[in-house]
Amino acid sequence: MGKFLMGAREIEERLGVSRQRVQQIAAAADFPEPYDELAMGKVWRKADIEVWIGRYRPQDMLADEEL
Repeated sequence: MGKFLMGAREIEERLGVSRQRVQQIAAAADFPEPYDELAMGKVWRKADIEVWIGRYRPQDMLADEEL
């Protein structure tokens, strides 16, 4: 997993959900705005995703040493 950015694949792995579920989650109003959009797709700041996970999916929070 990248140090600072996450694409849909990294979010999929991080949350343990399908690619289709990541698309549904990313379309929600409460999900962070993408940092940028590349040829491979949208990318988000890892820090923004971790804040979102803490707020909306606390059961998926990792210990600091796992980040």
